Amino acid sequence: MANENLILNTVNLKKYFKIGRGMNPFSHKEQRYVRAVDGVSLSIQEGKTVGVVGESGCGKTTLAKTITLLISPTGGEIHFDGKRIDDGRVNRRDIYRNMQMVFQDPDSSLDPQMKIGDSIGEQLRGLMGYSDAEVKKTVRESLEGVGMPRDLADRLPRQLSGGQKQRAAIARAISPHPKLLILDEPTSALDASVQAQILTLLVDLQKKFNLSYMLITHNIAVAKYLSDTIAVMYSGNVVEYGPTLAVINRPRHPYTMALIRSAPVPDPWKRNILQAEIKGEVPSAINPPSGCRFNPRCPYAEDVCKTEKPQLEETSLSHLVACHFVEKTAAT
Repeated sequence: MANENLILNTVNLKKYFKIGRGMNPFSHKEQRYVRAVDGVSLSIQEGKTVGVVGESGCGKTTLAKTITLLISPTGGEIHFDGKRIDDGRVNRRDIYRNMQMVFQDPDSSLDPQMKIGDSIGEQLRGLMGYSDAEVKKTVRESLEGVGMPRDLADRLPRQLSGGQKQRAAIARAISPHPKLLILDEPTSALDASVQAQILTLLVDLQKKFNLSYMLITHNIAVAKYLSDTIAVMYSGNVVEYGPTLAVINRPRHPYTMALIRSAPVPDPWKRNILQAEIKGEVPSAINPPSGCRFNPRCPYAEDVCKTEKPQLEETSLSHLVACHFVEKTAAT
């Protein structure tokens, strides 16, 4: 992983959630945890996009919320814009001036009782200390920047279409001119035609403002279109990491291979037929398998996979894989 021009770098980042011990407060049962994010290290360079892909429940959204400090990390480090931000020494207002998040569902992230212009303007006053005149000017510029007419500032979210609401959410995120946007499934709740419009908008905004993106998605096609680098997550861990085309065209981890092969085929006659099925169940985040967490579902697994956890190792230029038997996957 290159270190020059990094906007974000996480080191062995962890987020565990405590599990209650039941009705008896004096229970002597061992404290248990949901290991939602369990040692993730990744980097994002200025002006680039890292796509984080994986099945539902693999920890993608928890990773995003931990990086943005919406939930506190259990361990590890988060370095943003040259500063460590997880130790409580950095003012969060300073962080959020340069890091913003676009959530999956704009109906949940936009206040239904607040006009769009007021939703955008609220953070401009709170984060940036803008005057009323500066707020009005920036709201107008932000809406125009996402292809929305300025008069939409006076409308409530319920008066907008799904695509317009997501554009409004993006307008709010770019209004303080951040350096990094965390995009949590920004198109999954939208119709296919609107998805294409939002993806094109995100590409245009990145070029215009030199934005860096962290894209959370389960859609391989979206990750391929928007990201420069892909991190494949499974059960709280990154199992493959590298340049997008290298990972998609020549996946090396058995889970990545299965994930890509299970994507819908673009042939209109086979559109709803999956090429392959990922067998088995997603492992418990409370009691994950020992060794490689994918071993119960892996066709290449051997005894060592059940006892020793593989580490990310470089198999080719900037392409890292956590697998004991990469030589087997290379032959497929």
